[in-house]
Amino acid sequence: QVQLVESGGGLVQAGGSLRLTCAASISLFSLRMGWYRQAPGKQRELVARITNVGNTNYADSVKGRFTISRDKSKNTVYLQMNSLTPEDTAVYYCNALVVLSERDYWGQGTQVTVSS
Repeated sequence: QVQLVESGGGLVQAGGSLRLTCAASISLFSLRMGWYRQAPGKQRELVARITNVGNTNYADSVKGRFTISRDKSKNTVYLQMNSLTPEDTAVYYCNALVVLSERDYWGQGTQVTVSS
């Protein structure tokens, strides 16, 4: 069982920045971590992902604006979001995939609202 605790969402004006945090209950060496988002009326989509060895990938819509990173000593993953637009408004979810078992876990979600 992996517990994920998210924080950092909120309301920001277009062009602003936010940093989301996801703290995992086990070591990141065992996990592939990701951030997903779901806007009203839309499907949940992958935003960014970081593997257990540190490789990253991003959705095209956020490349160059968002950065996923991790602090292995704190079992924590971050999503730095810059140049936010109203289209980034969504509930953001942290996801952890246990590499060996391929079981995945979700955080509770954090709301990000970007005003125009």
